[in-house]
Amino acid sequence: MNNKLSGWNDTIVALATAPGLAAIAVIRLSGPQAFSIAGKLFPSKNLLNQASHTLHVGLLKNAEEAIDEVVLALYRGPKSYTGEDTVEINCHGSLYVQQQIINACVQQGARLARAGEFTQRAFINGKLDLTQAEAVADLIAANTRASQKTALHNIRGGFSQQLAAMREQLIQFAALIELELDFATEDVEFADRTKFYALINALQEKTAQLIHSFQLGNVIKNGVTVAIIGKPNAGKSTLLNRLLNEDRAIVSEIAGTTRDTIEETLNIQGILFRLIDTAGIRNHSTDTIENIGIERSREKMKSADLVLYIFDGSVETPENLQQQVKEFELLDIKYLLVSNKADLGIKDYGIDGVLSISAKQDEGIVRLTKRLYDSVVQQGDHADTGIVTNARHLEALVAIARSLKDIGNGLDRQISGDLLAADIRQSLYYLGEITGEVTNEDKLDYIFSKFCIGK
Repeated sequence: MNNKLSGWNDTIVALATAPGLAAIAVIRLSGPQAFSIAGKLFPSKNLLNQASHTLHVGLLKNAEEAIDEVVLALYRGPKSYTGEDTVEINCHGSLYVQQQIINACVQQGARLARAGEFTQRAFINGKLDLTQAEAVADLIAANTRASQKTALHNIRGGFSQQLAAMREQLIQFAALIELELDFATEDVEFADRTKFYALINALQEKTAQLIHSFQLGNVIKNGVTVAIIGKPNAGKSTLLNRLLNEDRAIVSEIAGTTRDTIEETLNIQGILFRLIDTAGIRNHSTDTIENIGIERSREKMKSADLVLYIFDGSVETPENLQQQVKEFELLDIKYLLVSNKADLGIKDYGIDGVLSISAKQDEGIVRLTKRLYDSVVQQGDHADTGIVTNARHLEALVAIARSLKDIGNGLDRQISGDLLAADIRQSLYYLGEITGEVTNEDKLDYIFSKFCIGK
């Protein structure tokens, strides 16, 4: 890894805890001058003589003016998060105190850290690979059990280990083929083509699994948008209130009560569902405001990950329902059909998968939440398996799949070793792009710019 950050030898400083008033705050210094800069502000001890991984209590001063009583945590590189000398200043959470300490550090020679620069330095110093570094940001942003477990799995190298194994196997065969080129005039074959076929097939299968996992990974990371669609008085708002277990939407027997969309979130077994209660859809309305709401409902229906189509089971006809299903399929919309008011009777609509509930009587709601979960999660414990949650990784994996296919085709055509080696190097390149063995400073700056400042 030859990339070097601009200002690589600078000592950087930033608030590491969330901005705002709090009981305590942590300010992080990292770089070659971290100990000396902190020492100039901490006259109680000579920090340069103190051992790594120790805590020190005392007054922090700027010149002769006391700023705060603090606890300093010292970490000598490379045994620190960044791999550099690092000092974490634990101070009281006053916004004024935080800013005074950061200003004092800057006056002594530090500069303000860029977004994600601490983690970027950890990557540059070999403490993390790029997938682990990106998982740090995912863990910070995690808002469900599933997203937290998946990010933690990747931080611990779960995804990286799979990629490393693929890379190592390809490198071994590439080395054997390169060796063959050195003995081209002797017509020898060091790389067993039969074993190479088996390896390429296995790698193609693994790559396909990872690509396929992105659908679930995207759900884990970003949640699922669910549009609750139906005719007026079908029970959409009642269902939303029942799912949330609170009176979030106004419920009325008057058609067209819901004029605009209402959005709420529901956590089902660690997956975040963003529920959108929409205005009832009907073909004719003289109310201008209601018509605007109906148009917004149609827009939400087309953009949602899943449509929950709820209808009044006591009055809906099989013909109308079948027509609605045709519309969903024509628009390539993923949907669930929910027959409401089951307490008034259950009909057979001749369509598979219709779920009968009574939102008013709280019947079938548990079955519905399970159906929602099953519609997006079609495998077991995903936290400890290879799940792709990053669009950048997906793009590289698709490129890897193409390269592996080229290798397989080359083996079929019995192409020369030099051409085969070139195809293998292409696969290795894309694998390296994911983990960071192959990258450039501009790409790194873009990736880490999405981190928070103090991380």
